[in-house]
Amino acid sequence: MSNNIYLKKGLDLPINGVAAQNTKKVIVPDVVAIKPTDFRGLVPKLLVREGDKVLAGTPVLADKMSQNILFASPVSGTVAEVVRGEKRKLLEVRIKADAEQEYVDFGTKKVADMSAEQIKEALLAAGLWPALTQRPYGIIANPEVKPKAIFVSAFNTAPLAANPEYALRDEFEHIQTAVNALGKLTDGGVHFSLNSATYSGTPFHKIENVIPHVFTGKHPAGNVGVQIHHISPIRKGETVWTVSLLMLAAIGKLFNTGKYDLRRKIAVTGPKAINPAYVEGYPGIAVKDVAEFFNAAEDLRFVSGDVLTGTNIGKDGYLGFFDNQITILEEGNKYELLGWAKPVRCSQFSASRTYFSWLTPKKKYDMDTNLHGGPRAFVVNDVYGKVLPMDIYPVYLLKACLANDIDKMEKFGIYEVLEEDLALCEYVDPSKIYIQQIITDGIALMLKEMC
Repeated sequence: MSNNIYLKKGLDLPINGVAAQNTKKVIVPDVVAIKPTDFRGLVPKLLVREGDKVLAGTPVLADKMSQNILFASPVSGTVAEVVRGEKRKLLEVRIKADAEQEYVDFGTKKVADMSAEQIKEALLAAGLWPALTQRPYGIIANPEVKPKAIFVSAFNTAPLAANPEYALRDEFEHIQTAVNALGKLTDGGVHFSLNSATYSGTPFHKIENVIPHVFTGKHPAGNVGVQIHHISPIRKGETVWTVSLLMLAAIGKLFNTGKYDLRRKIAVTGPKAINPAYVEGYPGIAVKDVAEFFNAAEDLRFVSGDVLTGTNIGKDGYLGFFDNQITILEEGNKYELLGWAKPVRCSQFSASRTYFSWLTPKKKYDMDTNLHGGPRAFVVNDVYGKVLPMDIYPVYLLKACLANDIDKMEKFGIYEVLEEDLALCEYVDPSKIYIQQIITDGIALMLKEMC
């Protein structure tokens, strides 16, 4: 029997550029990048040098703090460049891909006959352990810890997000294998959350050996952090793991085929995407690999992920490890005469009723990156509470983070949130506060002082 949870708060952004459900091309990448910055708290140790030959699944990086956690190459090829930043911080390992892919053979395995320790060792050896995220803090899961439970969100309500029923329609068997494997790593079971709007049409409601939940509501109903809050909130001293459907598919393929295979369907979306659709590729592909989807002469922003929580990677950037979406937006560097004071702004969406967008609820907008103002003092009102379906006090949490007050950060919910959970608060904030950055800094303080 499903556990049905209805969320009254939230907001679906009416933004143009959803990807049509067809795969426009299969990308044969020239160069892919492995980015340590995709993993919070990682202190990377480089295991390869420029010129080294690698296969898909060859370890490229290790975690200095836990050197059995490896990060593997998604493609076979040659290490072309090691990119470093200030103080020699490792930013990227770029690999020139072969035309024909070769894989490390990890051997097929029958999950039913494996112990929890054997499953853990297989994931660590193949470089797929980083697919598991640990909460609190959103760091790589600690293999020495047994989590209270494992949580999976089988739907995504983020703006223009890839449709899992299309993007993962051929991965059902692998996802089931992964669920069977991960279920052995916890006594609390695998909690699997589905969307009531698509429940009858999705194959994922047939996944076995899970604890099902059905959510109804607007974004951020698809955020796993929001789901955890309503299923089993994280208390001080507790640990849970989360994993996406995308990563479940990769884990299942490891056991079923013996390959480290991160191929995925990637949604190219956004108001400035030309004929938005899907491509098939790898994490770490370059923006230039989807050049036919945009006009290079325009001033554009390229986001790995969605518009609320994605990373600005620029025209020379690379897709993130956890992402299967590229969003293309116009840079908001234009100024409007009178701005917000205009009596009529039919081309602008308002989350409140400042403009008349509420009269056309089905209209989609060509949103850009313009902030329409700058940061100013907190305005005390209920604007956050209208879009955050969590029983926390976001203003008090943010002020505690700004004050570096760990006791109050704990009191007001730092263990339960990541940046993505408060992204809508940042979007609707009249004060233009960089809320996600404040949460990032607060988590960094907790990791430094408490871990």
